[in-house]
Parts: sequence; structure tokens; C-alpha cells
Amino acid sequence: MTFKGVFNWLVGLPIAVAGIGFAVANRQWVTVSFDPLNRVHPFATVDMPLWALFFCGVFIGIFAGWYVAWRGNARYRRATRDAKIELVRTQQLHEREKRDWQQSTAIATRQE
Repeated sequence: MTFKGVFNWLVGLPIAVAGIGFAVANRQWVTVSFDPLNRVHPFATVDMPLWALFFCGVFIGIFAGWYVAWRGNARYRRATRDAKIELVRTQQLHEREKRDWQQSTAIATRQE
């Protein structure tokens, strides 16, 4: 097992145990309201366990962080893609010029 694998287990296992402990300790149900203006008769409510609300928030945060990082690196992905295209064009041009030079030298040696 590599250092990265050992590190992942050393960090991931305590986090998993803490998450399971949190879920077991917070089994009570809570009402989540999506209407900030009317507290008596809210427009939309959801009843869920507290641990489910917590983990939904964590997953939404992970997804939002992934999306922001992905969008932030878009210019670097674009630059890499453009550099690859330019590299292929340059290689093709080099091969074409090399082939033309070889043909011209072959013709010149035949004429001598």
C-alpha cells in the first residue's frame, strides 16, 4: 500500500466514524422550511432527520466546490487544448516540409 493509500485510510476512517456517530446521535426529525416570510404556514416544508439535512448540506457543498474549481480551471484546460492543436499542426507541417525536402534532394541527386 502506498503512502497516499495509508494517508487516505488514516484521514478517511476517523471522518467516517465521526459521520456515523453523528448520524446515530441525531436521529430526531426536523422540519425544514423554504419560506422565510411565513413561519406559521410556510409555502414549502420538508420533514427529514437532522443527519440527512447535515449530509445533504455537505454533499451540496462538495458539489459546489467541485463546480467552482472546475470553472476556475477552464482557461487552463482551454490553453492546454489549444497547445495540443498547435503541436499537432506544427508536427504535420514539419513532416510535410521534411517529406518535400527529401523529395527535392532525391530529384537533385538524380539530375546530377
